[in-house]
Amino acid sequence: MERRRILSGVVVGTFVVILVRLFYIQVVDGTYKEDAANNVLRYEVQYPPRGEVYDRNGEFLVQSREAYDLMVVPRDVKPFDTVLLGNIIGATVPQIRKELRKASNFSRRRPSVLFKQLPKEVKLRLEERTFPGFYTVYRTVRSYPRKIAGNLLGYVGEVTDRILERDTAGYYRSGDYIGMSGIELAYEEVLRGQKGVKVNMVDVFGISKGSYRDGMYDTLATPGTAITCSIDARLQALGEELMEGKVGSIVAIEPSTGEILIMASSPTYDPDELIGRDRGNNYMKLLNNKRHPLFNRAVMAKYPPGSTFKLVNGLIGMQEGVLRPEQLYPCHMGYTVGRGVKCHAHGSPLNMVEAVQTSCNAYFCFVFRNIVDNRKYGSVKKGFDVWAEYVRSFGYGRSLHSDFAGELNGYVPTSEFYNKRYRGSWNSLTTISLSIGQGELGCTPLQMANLAATVANRGYYYTPHVVKRIHDRDSIDRRFYERHTTMVDPKYFDPVVEGMWRAVNRDGGSGRIAQVEGLDICGKTGTAQNPHGADHSTFLCFAPRENPKIAVSVYVENGRFGATIAAPIASLIVEQYLTDTITRPALVDYVKNMQIYYPAYGK
Repeated sequence: MERRRILSGVVVGTFVVILVRLFYIQVVDGTYKEDAANNVLRYEVQYPPRGEVYDRNGEFLVQSREAYDLMVVPRDVKPFDTVLLGNIIGATVPQIRKELRKASNFSRRRPSVLFKQLPKEVKLRLEERTFPGFYTVYRTVRSYPRKIAGNLLGYVGEVTDRILERDTAGYYRSGDYIGMSGIELAYEEVLRGQKGVKVNMVDVFGISKGSYRDGMYDTLATPGTAITCSIDARLQALGEELMEGKVGSIVAIEPSTGEILIMASSPTYDPDELIGRDRGNNYMKLLNNKRHPLFNRAVMAKYPPGSTFKLVNGLIGMQEGVLRPEQLYPCHMGYTVGRGVKCHAHGSPLNMVEAVQTSCNAYFCFVFRNIVDNRKYGSVKKGFDVWAEYVRSFGYGRSLHSDFAGELNGYVPTSEFYNKRYRGSWNSLTTISLSIGQGELGCTPLQMANLAATVANRGYYYTPHVVKRIHDRDSIDRRFYERHTTMVDPKYFDPVVEGMWRAVNRDGGSGRIAQVEGLDICGKTGTAQNPHGADHSTFLCFAPRENPKIAVSVYVENGRFGATIAAPIASLIVEQYLTDTITRPALVDYVKNMQIYYPAYGK
């Protein structure tokens, strides 16, 4: 009797445990319910089209066109005609099998991307057949009507594991696309839009049976926001045409706003090369190109500014009271103190205006030493640090905080640098090369164009930026409206501007080749020494002289003198922008036909 009672208790207890467990599974714990739902429901991500990008005149630079990813849920795949599928999507049987194995290894129950960016015609052909376990997802791919500005616009690529690790907000999933460079990267959150989701019912074969509960739980994707770029598409196209076959960059800025009118890095690439099925192969070709077309030299290359930097030294000298515009200095084919600095033939002695006009090296050696050796600072070290502070106020040696990811700071040396290098034993002659923009100085072409804009404005600049308008906002980032003032009083810019005007518009000027009648171009040539081959050619200018509309910097590696190639290019850019035409076809041919040897790049 006792044994029967115990046995009955065990049986009853077992049933109680089972009932409690069933109650927990069916009512309390939603996991099993969710798993059951997942057997009949498929959650499809709805990807939004990325925002378009226009140039400043409303012309399309980037558009989005319809495409589809072929997805697979390995568990739902039934025997199918592999050859037929391959013929439809343009893949071989081994490729399909390889991708199916990868998808199965990832997860048999979760969807994986099998083939990406298929055109709409392929999607329609797939719908004419039945392939259990396969379905398509709407995506968009970029298209480029103008085929220009590859480095400026950037490209879109699939998110990497590293990107997913950094995505603290959890927006991205494996297989998503993201801006990788240029505007696509800098304005990713604006352009990408917001994903939605569509809940579909599927049968045991993984074939869709329609929307779950008439779309009650669906959410719509929000398209990305369009952007109007500050770039002038025709000017950009001309710049890239003139720079073809050369290494360097062109940057043009509207001085009154800081808007970038052209940013051409050469060599460049056709942005269409980095979309579609051949993207991977094309990317590797570009990556292995010795001239580095994926490298945006306009904001990422560090060059010596050369003689264009003489403008800064002259302005600092006048502000510091160690230089009067009428003051004369001699030039005996160069500066003859210490090791000396060579110069070309021109009149002597010269005043400030004439020194800028002829680009005299000796004159600015005198000026630089007067600044650094100024007795009121008590030592060369302190005088040098004052000089460096002035230079940084012009935007050198630090980021300009443009809307470009990867913008370099450049470099302005400090007294600490020279103390370490020379163990405290150095003077103004040790650093004399800085007087003509050589030595340890390094800057980006963007910083040089910003100097041109600063001089055009007589002492201030706006942060250079490439986006003019974001279409769902009243204004862009407020930092782009803030005026940055140099440490030099506006009154000291007049003799510098006069010298720049004469450099282009008077006989004996170093930039006479850049003259265009009636445009009043003010310019400064530069020849930057290069230890790896011929000197670099550089030129900065603005026009017209009063109420300037454009400031330009051109830097051509191994291009020799500033007037040889950089000045003609800048002049053509200014003429096109201000007059909407080119009146010197012979100069265009001269620029296009110039062959430059690049030993540092293998040819």
